[in-house]
Amino acid sequence: MDYELLRLVWWALLGILLIGLAIFDGFDYGTAILLPFVGRSDIERRQVINSIGPVWEGNQVWLILGGGAIFAAFPPLYAAAFSGFYLAMFLVLASLILRPVGFKFRSKFAGSGFRTMWDYFLFIGGFVPALIFGVAFGNLFVGVPYGFDSDLRFHEEITLFSLLNPFAVLAGLVSVAMLTLHGATWIAYKVDGAPGTRARAVIPYAAIAFFVLFTVAGYWVLHIDGLRITSLIDTNGPSNPTLKTVARVTGGWWANYGAHPLFWLAPLIAYLGAFLAVVTRKWPLAAWVSSALVPLGVIATAGLSLFPFFLPSSSHPDQSLTLWDASSSKLTLGIMLGVTVIFLPIILAYTGWAYKVMAGKVTAAGIESDSHGNY
Repeated sequence: MDYELLRLVWWALLGILLIGLAIFDGFDYGTAILLPFVGRSDIERRQVINSIGPVWEGNQVWLILGGGAIFAAFPPLYAAAFSGFYLAMFLVLASLILRPVGFKFRSKFAGSGFRTMWDYFLFIGGFVPALIFGVAFGNLFVGVPYGFDSDLRFHEEITLFSLLNPFAVLAGLVSVAMLTLHGATWIAYKVDGAPGTRARAVIPYAAIAFFVLFTVAGYWVLHIDGLRITSLIDTNGPSNPTLKTVARVTGGWWANYGAHPLFWLAPLIAYLGAFLAVVTRKWPLAAWVSSALVPLGVIATAGLSLFPFFLPSSSHPDQSLTLWDASSSKLTLGIMLGVTVIFLPIILAYTGWAYKVMAGKVTAAGIESDSHGNY
């Protein structure tokens, strides 16, 4: 396998890992976002919490896999993103820390005020990552100020407030609406009684919010300066982001869709998933599978729009990181591919087995019969 093809394969694999994160960890975030609203009593909220209780830790493996894949396959991207987005990453990690603490501490005391406090901490643990991950994707379209010197030393002028620009915040809201929809279908599928009924009622509103926000974001992208590579690129050459020239083109992020009409399937899948989630909401499993199409379509849309760019630079466009100049060596990518071919199917098989074992609805009677064994 030549270097160019290895790079393309790892670009696709990174997309698959991000989609896996959005689908599996995403419904955890959406469930946490809805927790204070679909659960009106303590037992109802315990039902909602225990719907993700057996699987949320395993779902976070997708986050670790995604970060690890970026670190090993695209080290310049890892260095630039994790350095420039440091405060945003810190907010995500701090909010994620609230999740295990909230699950464990919530049931330590019987007082309703104490438990309500931890319920809202769990809400934060779902809302903040959903928002910040979307904000991060939004900044890929507007670009962030960074560059490299002659020795390829990274320098940046990124602040937390600069990341919270209007388009990025809109992208964050798209992410929140998408994962809220996904969480609502999960609760409707897994939770018996009133919380499941309330979650089912949320599905149309979350889908409408996603439709509107995603459409507005797509229209906005038409007026954003995209980047186009204007020099010859050696796709089998060394990873050096300073060896190309780039032009700004208004609406340039839509150019790939004009060149490759099949790319339009990506946003259509996102819209179709939201529509089917509403249509099939009386059949909860079908609705959850349908809502899983939404993050698949959204992430594919973003990736295909940006290709081959990973992290566009607003201050030094010529030094933007792309697939062709931000990858590890051919040997590294080849070894990683071999390991992935072996272990990714094992992870998927184990995940499927775990969900099969944990199948069935979470009932109030089940929680009360084993009060100490459940969250």
